[in-house]
Amino acid sequence: MALTALMPLAAQDDAPAPRPNVILILCDDLGYADIGCFGSERHRTPNIDRLADEGTRLTSFYSTSGVCTPSRSSVMTGCYPRRVNMHQSAKGEWVLFAVARKGLNPTEVTLAEVLREQGYATACIGKWHLGDQRPFLPTEQGFDCYFGIPYSNDMGARQRKGNPPLPLMRDTKVIEAPADQTTLTKRYTEEALAFIERERQGPFFLYLPHTFPHLPLFASDEFRGRSGNGKFADAVEEIDWSTGQIIDQLERLGLTDNTLVIFTSDNGAARRPGGSNAPLRGYKGSTWEGGMRVPCVMRWPAGIKAGTSNDNMASTLDLLPTLAALAGGPASTSKIDGLDIRAMLVGDAPDSAPRTTFLYYFKDQLRAVRAGRYKLHLARLEKDQEVAAQLFDLIDDIGESTDVAGEHADVVQRMQRIAAQARLELGDRGQQGQGQRPAAIMEDPRPLRQDSPR
Repeated sequence: MALTALMPLAAQDDAPAPRPNVILILCDDLGYADIGCFGSERHRTPNIDRLADEGTRLTSFYSTSGVCTPSRSSVMTGCYPRRVNMHQSAKGEWVLFAVARKGLNPTEVTLAEVLREQGYATACIGKWHLGDQRPFLPTEQGFDCYFGIPYSNDMGARQRKGNPPLPLMRDTKVIEAPADQTTLTKRYTEEALAFIERERQGPFFLYLPHTFPHLPLFASDEFRGRSGNGKFADAVEEIDWSTGQIIDQLERLGLTDNTLVIFTSDNGAARRPGGSNAPLRGYKGSTWEGGMRVPCVMRWPAGIKAGTSNDNMASTLDLLPTLAALAGGPASTSKIDGLDIRAMLVGDAPDSAPRTTFLYYFKDQLRAVRAGRYKLHLARLEKDQEVAAQLFDLIDDIGESTDVAGEHADVVQRMQRIAAQARLELGDRGQQGQGQRPAAIMEDPRPLRQDSPR
């Protein structure tokens, strides 16, 4: 697909800013308040907290879905899931399952492809979940190498009858089935450290989508039971250890200053013991803030001021165009929904707010819209009952507890117009959007097995 260049921000003397290495750490089901720098009092996360101390916290940072597959499609493409038809499976389920016919269309330009075009070495280490058939795997979507599981860790034969054993893959080959989940975080970390060492001359892009703290929960022998706060905390604290190992590796190799480390989650914590989205309302799978507003920390000593916090809206949508710009180009000429947010991160205007609106989809349904400080939950039919529209002021009421629609009829009307425009572009339930593009479909998908040729 054709690409068009984006120019990087200039330094004071108008010289191009250095292109950073990029490490994107994406947790699975980590809640808004599951790390210390976002208020957790249950989990010890000193290494992630250090990233925040030496970088910035984005406190209004959004995933585009309350579940895995759709949210990850946005990380890779800079598009709302409905635009690239990854908002649900071919069967209408809310994520892809094993032996899925559907996958991210190889014609879409991914973040990995954008950076590889600029000379970045690229690696995906962890959970993919954008299609388990060969044309959809990371090595076919811009990554030089892949090590990890192709979908969620609850989709193996032990959890779902008829599925193959949970596969651990290297590139396109299954190397272990079922994967030993107690060692996944440790092995992901070892692979990440080896990649950084190998590509230390840079630039490089490491995408590290952790398997945990998604259920079922596992931790290695060194972390099992160590937290004193259950399996969820064990898993989170091992992820923090992993982050610390990466921080230490960057320091040893002299790469700290010019490496942008991003730490975030694919969606909010699920409604089960261990995770917390406080003070947000709702859980994984919902369009309340707790389902889609996620913790985000970014550190880049050469570009981001340390010890800062920013409450302006931003999203995983914005990673592709922002990182493309920092790399000196390119971005897809196909329409994307992401915005370049460099100004609020590394520019002289941290109070700038490139993103003024955000859409909340549940599968194929547009359920809410945010514009500025207000969020409108749209009226809809649910189980044959009418659910009335509700308006919340997220600045004064982050927990979405008080409906102020009756006091702001003009705001409701304005946001309904935004919703109407979104429906035209991206669709809503049975309504097709004029800006939607097709996913890819395999007619005869095959299970991933250790003894199967790939």
